[in-house]
Amino acid sequence: MINVGIFTGYYPYTLEETIAKIKQAGMGCVQLDLEFTDVDLSRGHITKQKAHQVRDAFRKANLPIVAISAYTNLVHPDLTKRAENIAAVKEILAHARDFGTPYVISETGTYNLDSDWLYDPKNSTEEAYQEFKAIARDLAAFAYEHGAVFLVENYVNNIIGSVSQVARLMRDIDHPGLGLALDPTNYFDDKNIDVIDETLHSIFNVLDSKIKIAHAKDCKKTDVVIEKFGDGAAEHNSFRGAGSVELPAAGLGSLNYLLYVELLAKNHPNIPLIIEHVDESDIPRAKNFVDDVLMVTGA
Repeated sequence: MINVGIFTGYYPYTLEETIAKIKQAGMGCVQLDLEFTDVDLSRGHITKQKAHQVRDAFRKANLPIVAISAYTNLVHPDLTKRAENIAAVKEILAHARDFGTPYVISETGTYNLDSDWLYDPKNSTEEAYQEFKAIARDLAAFAYEHGAVFLVENYVNNIIGSVSQVARLMRDIDHPGLGLALDPTNYFDDKNIDVIDETLHSIFNVLDSKIKIAHAKDCKKTDVVIEKFGDGAAEHNSFRGAGSVELPAAGLGSLNYLLYVELLAKNHPNIPLIIEHVDESDIPRAKNFVDDVLMVTGA
């Protein structure tokens, strides 16, 4: 059975309070955001002792940590900031197993100076692809050395966005230290939002073997240009879309969830499915929606 979980960052509390609320919500696993009010896991402050403290607390609660968030702009135009961001991802990769999971996730980056999730024309160039490919290859090798796996999460506004771009990256690097965090909504823009089912089939036909964990949010067309972020959460947990495609919580958009789950479960019957893009008050509804889809599909 597919295991439903959530990003821990939607609960901005102490470690124990966060775990209690996630258990109360009926989740079966978590993607770990390194943000607790009583444990400093900021850059340069991760230790094996702290990682074990977090790991053991989630283990006692029977909430497996299935991946760790390390979202950051890996191609930041400011080379000093870029180096700092890459070092931060490596710090998490080096401690991933201490937290109890091999998987560490980041987006692929943008040359936009205002946000990690906004488009820049340079993102679409061959130069940008080659620059990110070199960084991803380095992170994959580093991850492998530490028993970890660097998972790319693509997004249409970033350097790696489309199915073909993800496939090219995986083919060019082809390393056991590199995998894919699947979020089908991240592939949609104005060009393909009207062909959702065809795009879902393309994702799985081409990329299925690279998928390690999956995310659950939604997508839909909107008449309002979306370049906004929610309140009270890290940017990777709060960005709400781009252009004429909005990215709301699961069940509030147009994604064919029955088809998504059927395709996901075919070759990944026990994969974690992590809920995101929710306000804390909306978590019960989103969880019920995902559970209902899983029940209908038998996944």
